[in-house]
Amino acid sequence: MTVIESTLTADERRVADLAEHLIESHPPSSTNPVEFLGAQFDLGLAWVHFDEGLGGLGLNPKLQRIVNERVRAAGGPFSMARNPIGYGMCGPTVHAWGSDEQKQRYLRPLFTCEEIWCQLFSEPGSGSDFAGLSSRGVRDGDEWVVNGQKVWTTLAHVSRWGLLVVRTDPEAVKHAGLTAFVVDMHADTVETRPLRQMTGEAEFNEVYFTDTRIPDSEILGSAGDGWRVSLTTLMNERTSIGGGIPPRGSGSIGELIDVWEELPDDRKDEAARDRVMRLWIRAEVHRLTNIRANQNRRLGDPGPEGSIGKMESANLNKAIHEELVGLMGADGMLYGSYAMDQPATTMSADSRQKAFLRSRANSIEGGTTEVMLNILGERVLGLPGDVRVDRDVPWSQVPRN
Repeated sequence: MTVIESTLTADERRVADLAEHLIESHPPSSTNPVEFLGAQFDLGLAWVHFDEGLGGLGLNPKLQRIVNERVRAAGGPFSMARNPIGYGMCGPTVHAWGSDEQKQRYLRPLFTCEEIWCQLFSEPGSGSDFAGLSSRGVRDGDEWVVNGQKVWTTLAHVSRWGLLVVRTDPEAVKHAGLTAFVVDMHADTVETRPLRQMTGEAEFNEVYFTDTRIPDSEILGSAGDGWRVSLTTLMNERTSIGGGIPPRGSGSIGELIDVWEELPDDRKDEAARDRVMRLWIRAEVHRLTNIRANQNRRLGDPGPEGSIGKMESANLNKAIHEELVGLMGADGMLYGSYAMDQPATTMSADSRQKAFLRSRANSIEGGTTEVMLNILGERVLGLPGDVRVDRDVPWSQVPRN
């Protein structure tokens, strides 16, 4: 036993031992990814803070890092990479708000990536003002009939299930009249259309619901809980986007360093060196900040630290890729094929130029940078909130475009 291992707490030792057992009993190099992820779920190592029997051990969420590091080192598959919306956002929401039947039905195939999930929140007329959405759900016996349009739905084209929020009480104030559902994305009344991005790909979609029937049993929480349910999703989304703890010097900053090292000596001027070093420092500060936030995390929804991480992650990633293509010179303008494709994952930036283009979305997806600044100003710094003239007005009386 090493000095570091001898200082582990009982919970840390338990998680580490289970992770080693997983890797030894299911060698990643010879085990089907679905089988490996299924074994990981059954051992309680999918989300260690979830309940036992539901992919967790009921432990502090910071211990998940032990599992992730050991699985990564062994070359094992990651649910987050294959089912990012499901693992990072929908899974925690189902665990927090779902019925016992929903948890048993959905969590394991979500984690094994046998069933991909999407999140159906944004609409053409309500992006940052999510609570202003207008898609409707009307009760009809033991079912709800849904009509409306969602937009910017990542991976809807490959999803089996979706986390959908619609308005079920237009006479309530806008935050109180929402309800969250699990919706069958394969239903005949659900239409998915691709939205082509400037990368040429279409990982985003618009989704239309036309008299889509959803059983009452597929509500998450209760009717009218949609806003609180969505907060669980959004806070986990921001943490999953901006709260990662990669190895030091890896990821986009590592790619920038690679580009710097590839440059001929006559192009490594002092000004460029200074810019690269400043970005490396920012990346390391962000990584260390996420480590601190992870160590302080408790059971329950992530706090405003998720918004801090998300905001800095977006700004930093854009700055890194902008510097990266600048250092590439004229080569940075050569993109290659621009044929539209609908990728099966969000992590498909197979060229430096594509990664630069894709990074521009970072400050929009998962909550815009402006919204993150509002959250930090109000919840962390205690500044006065924005003027909200529609807070106490029934949604049906709020002016809309």
